[in-house]
Formats: sequence, C-alpha cells, structure tokens
Amino acid sequence: MSHAFQAVFDRQKAAFMTDRTKSRDWRLDQLARMERMLLDHQKRWCAALHQDFGKPPFEQLFEITVPMGNIAFYRDNLDLLMAPEAVMIPDGLAKRGLRGEVRKEPYGVTLVVGPFNAPILLLLDPAVAALAAGNPVILKPANTTPATAALFAELIPQYFAPEDVAVVTGGRQEISDLLELPFDFIFFTGSASVGKVVMRAAAEHLTPVILELGGQNPTVVDETADLDRAANAIAWGHNAISGQWCIAPGFVCVHTSVADAFVEKLSASVTRMYGADPSQSPDFARMISEKDTARVASYIVPEKTVLGGRADVSACYVEPTLLYPSDWTDPAMQQEVFGPVLPILRYSDIQDVITRLKTFEKPLAAYIFSRDEATIERFLHSLSFGGGCVNLVNLHCWIGALPFGGVGSSGMGKYYGKAGFDALSNAKSLLLSPADISVDVYPPYQGKDIDAMLDPFS
Repeated sequence: MSHAFQAVFDRQKAAFMTDRTKSRDWRLDQLARMERMLLDHQKRWCAALHQDFGKPPFEQLFEITVPMGNIAFYRDNLDLLMAPEAVMIPDGLAKRGLRGEVRKEPYGVTLVVGPFNAPILLLLDPAVAALAAGNPVILKPANTTPATAALFAELIPQYFAPEDVAVVTGGRQEISDLLELPFDFIFFTGSASVGKVVMRAAAEHLTPVILELGGQNPTVVDETADLDRAANAIAWGHNAISGQWCIAPGFVCVHTSVADAFVEKLSASVTRMYGADPSQSPDFARMISEKDTARVASYIVPEKTVLGGRADVSACYVEPTLLYPSDWTDPAMQQEVFGPVLPILRYSDIQDVITRLKTFEKPLAAYIFSRDEATIERFLHSLSFGGGCVNLVNLHCWIGALPFGGVGSSGMGKYYGKAGFDALSNAKSLLLSPADISVDVYPPYQGKDIDAMLDPFS
C-alpha cells in the first residue's frame, strides 16, 4: 500500500476524531472554498474539459453550474438539514415525557471516485454532499481525463487543508491502493464491473457505499406521442457528451404506426443539431478513447443505418448513428452502448415491450413519450428503474429535489439535495427520557402484569 495514501487518510481520520468537521462553520467554510475554486478558475475548468474530449461550451458550463447550485442549496438549507428531527413515539411513552429524535452525524473519512464523462460534476456533487454532511473527503478523479485530473491535483491543495479535502490522481493501481484503506464511506460513479470491485473491497471493512452505475436505458414512443417533441429530446439526450451519459436513452421502442414518421423526424433533429458533418460541429464531443471508439463503432450494422454510420478511431469520433429497424438481437442491444449509436425498434403492443423490458437488468433511467395517461401509468408502475422522465429525457438529473441513483445492477443509494445529505449521514436514533422517569421492563416478571408493562409501547 502507498504510504502517501495512508498518511493522508490518517491525517483526515485524526482530524475527524476531534469533531471539528461536525460544526456548522466547518461545513460552510468547505462549501465556500469549493465555490471559490470553481469560480476563480472557471475558464481553466472549461478548457480542460475541451482538451480532454472536446466538450462543447454548454456541456462545459453545465459541469460548473450544477455543483454551484448544489453548494447554494446546502448553504441555504444547512441549519434545517443539521437540526435534530423529532419523531413520533408511542403515546404511552410520550405521556411519560419521553421524546424520539433522529440526529444526523457524519460517517467520517469519505472516498469519492469520479467517472470520465462528467469529470467535474460527478466528482464534486458527491463531494459537496459529503462536506455538507460533515465528512472529510479524498477525491479520486478519472485518469482518462488527464487535463481535468491535473487541474484538480493543482487546485485542491490551494483551496483546502489536506485534513479536510485531498486529491489522489492515477489509475487502476492507485484505486486499488486506496480501496485497501478502511474508509468510513465510499461513493463510486462508473461501470458496474468496477463497482463490483469497489463493493468487494468495501466489504472487507464493512464500509457503506453508494454506487452510481448505468445500463441500457429504454425509451418508449407510443402512437399518441408528440413526435416532434420526442425527436428533439431524444436527439439531444442520446448524443450529448457523444452518448457517453449514463442516463442517455439507450434504445427507442416506437409504435409501428408512427415508427417511420418518428425516424424521419429524429434524423432531421440530429442533422439540425449537429449538421450534415457532425465531426465539424463545435457542439459534438468526442469519445474518451480509441478503444471505446472502436467498441461503439462495432455496434453499427450498415444495412440498418439510416443516419450516420461513419467512425474514425484515431480521432475518437463516432458519428451520430440511427439503426432502424433494429431488433432485440442486434449487437447494440446486448449491452449499454455508451456512445452515439441508437437502435430503434418497432412494437405493436406496449405490454409486450414492458414484459420484455422486465427481463432486462434494471436500468438507471427510463423514458416514455405519450399523451395516454393509462399507458404512462402502466409503464411507470410495472418497470423498475432509478429515475426518469415523461415526455422528456435526461432532465430529471438536473433537479436537486429529486433523489438520483440506480437500482439493482444500475447502482444503489441516492443523492442530490436532502437525499444526498441524508445518504452521507448516519441517522442516529435516540429515545430521550427525563432523568426522573422510569419505564418498567425489568425482571423478575413473576407476579407482574405483563400487559401493563407492555402498554407504553403499544
């Protein structure tokens, strides 16, 4: 194990043991430091994102404004979030003057491992929640976005004391070394395969985890849908970050009566957004690596390609591509694509689609476009998924009041807003009694009225 990592862990642990991070002032100070770090160097953060994989301006600024919004939420609501919460207890105890209370306390030294696709936002959002909840944090940015990781390595020590927030850069070996440490909490965003590694390592220390993973996110467009609205939403939602978005629509099931018309509109939407040659568009990002480019390009079936289909591995470029009509056996339907190749399937009976989708692993997101309330409700009621939208895509993850996270193979645990504060806090449950009040539950029980003894708890 790296002694450097042990040293920074021990330093954070020792500082946490003094209770300094539990104060309101410490939490507000950390949030203010994070805010200044983002604002003081906003242009550098944006430049790093563009350097790493060609993120366009809107996607760059999104990575700054979302953490800023979360910082503002926690700053504005910290007193309420930290306040002890009174809870109902049985009347028999309440009448004796007892009270029930839940206090939120920080877990302790927290490891946050971020992904490449939103290397600022998806590293700092969990970190902001952890700091607001009173936890010191060690950050591990993605090594596949080296410019962004280097900026974290430069700026974190300038804005934070190492016993409060530290950063570790590197790849697989550094993560392995970190995972040997007995963290009090681990927050991981990334692939399911690495998530399993993190969970196995956490089990050695019985460390609680939040895992934000991914999966194939289904989208349904039924015969009553507003096809123009659906086409615009899906064209953007699937191709933002070059499709490398864990909540992106992974495939579309369209009612056969409107399928041809929808595909025509979707093709027009993609072309309008990214031009006839998306490789020249300033609004279309690149794939993160040549390996991933080749992987995504391998899903393209030429005879089913109705838009796009070109790829340049050396340039980490895959053109926005529509495959129609696809079927359940196509290569792009066997796993999460995580790139700008979109299979489009036709269906006749929505129940057949739902039945098949229920045999898939539970996805992080799901979407439906429809005007029919019964169809919408059947879809939402029958399918299990982390979160989603009706007549929109992706935007649910922008709303701080909506807990964000997966279910099953797409992850465990939720965060954002109050849910994030609660997730990064231990709910310490307390039954508080006046000093002169006794509740008789003590033996010997012979000769006592057992029902009367139990009555206060009913």
